[in-house]
Amino acid sequence: QVQLVESGGGLVQPGGSLRLSCAPSGSTFSIYAMGWYRQAPGKQRELVATITTDGSTKYADSVMGRFTISRDNAKNTVYLQMNSLNLEDTAVYYCNAERVIPPMEDYWGQGTQVTVSS
Repeated sequence: QVQLVESGGGLVQPGGSLRLSCAPSGSTFSIYAMGWYRQAPGKQRELVATITTDGSTKYADSVMGRFTISRDNAKNTVYLQMNSLNLEDTAVYYCNAERVIPPMEDYWGQGTQVTVSS
């Protein structure tokens, strides 16, 4: 069973930065494509950014150029660097791990709150 432990959320002013971290435990990190999703109050969960096992990335249009997803396989950690945060970025951010070899399974973290407020 894979457990995803997220950290790095908090309260930040508009224009500020935060870095989220997610460290899966219980399996080999390099066989998982990783992603960050978010869910704002009253809205559906949406994709923020993903990174494949070989480092290819994809971003939602709303965060392109402001957020950067990266992974460090030696540290078994995926990061989401968030810059130029605005009020619309306020949400619970979830880490996702998708296994790329059979059995195809995916896992979710419990979420970390990011609040952008002046």
